[in-house]
Amino acid sequence: MKKLSDFSIIGKIINTRGIRGELKVQPVNENLERFYDLESVFVGEKLEEFEILKISDNDRFIFMSFKGYENINDVLHLKNENIYVHDTKRVELKENQFFVNDIIGSKVVNTENIVLGTITDIIENPANDVYVLEDENAVQSFIPAVKRFIKKVDTDNKVIVIDPIEGMIN
Repeated sequence: MKKLSDFSIIGKIINTRGIRGELKVQPVNENLERFYDLESVFVGEKLEEFEILKISDNDRFIFMSFKGYENINDVLHLKNENIYVHDTKRVELKENQFFVNDIIGSKVVNTENIVLGTITDIIENPANDVYVLEDENAVQSFIPAVKRFIKKVDTDNKVIVIDPIEGMIN
């Protein structure tokens, strides 16, 4: 049985393109070449496997279609779903780069080891990502993912140590 915890998000289907079942995908990192090495991907939290028919890109987005799903009506239900690969197909990251699912769900503590909350989302921006921190009362704060604030990321234990400035944490 497939477990979501054994898979990594590599992109999100944000729209369709044309009428032949092509999907527009927002990759989670700038390494678009990694898509060209894939034969299949898994879509959504149910991890439905799709065999890749065609891949192209425009230096920002990936466009892909799946075998047997070559009509827009076959793929409309996939919009807004994440695309996953099994962790055995993960690419090697550079130092201080992390997979989305290594960050989401991480406990956040300050430099005094006081628990501030949990990372619930990542907002991707051109300059740097922003981690969405949610405390026990569901109040959100936004932490820029830069060395100035992020002091340590422990993906094995899912703990992030931050040094926030005054007013950063609600």
